Amino acid sequence: MTVGIRAGRLGVIESDLTTRNLGGDPVKLSTKGKYGVKALFELAMHEGAGPVSLKTIAERQGLSEHYLEQLAAPLRRAGIITAVRGAQGGYLLSRPASQITVGDVIRVLEGPVGFTDCATEGEVDPECAGNCPVHGVWERVTQQIIAVIDSITLQDLADQALAEQQNPMYHI
Repeated sequence: MTVGIRAGRLGVIESDLTTRNLGGDPVKLSTKGKYGVKALFELAMHEGAGPVSLKTIAERQGLSEHYLEQLAAPLRRAGIITAVRGAQGGYLLSRPASQITVGDVIRVLEGPVGFTDCATEGEVDPECAGNCPVHGVWERVTQQIIAVIDSITLQDLADQALAEQQNPMYHI
């Protein structure tokens, strides 16, 4: 089964660079992937400052602490985070934020990335690939999604947030 970034029906790329299916609904990443990236962003923001509790992450990011508990186990098993027990315990990144990509997090929590069932990373659907005149399009879209999520590290996200804090944009 494929999970991740994918369309349920024929996808259409709109001019505003959002992806929507024919029903008008956006092609979505599940809350697992979104919340997981947000939680690890918070750990990256506090890298070197000691463990961060799930309660703190939940409060800072506006997420459910109970849901974060469910996400922590696979991230820990995958070696992305480390649990620290005790009164001052919480979670730390297992390796530097510069070595963990958004793609790493999404794959642990969502599975292989694919825009459609027939164009999913690591999976070959010979029936579709050989018979579908637009299969190459879905493959290219999937490869572009993979390239983007694998090019952004948690450190990139933290650096961007720090830069925005130092140079806030004011809108009138």
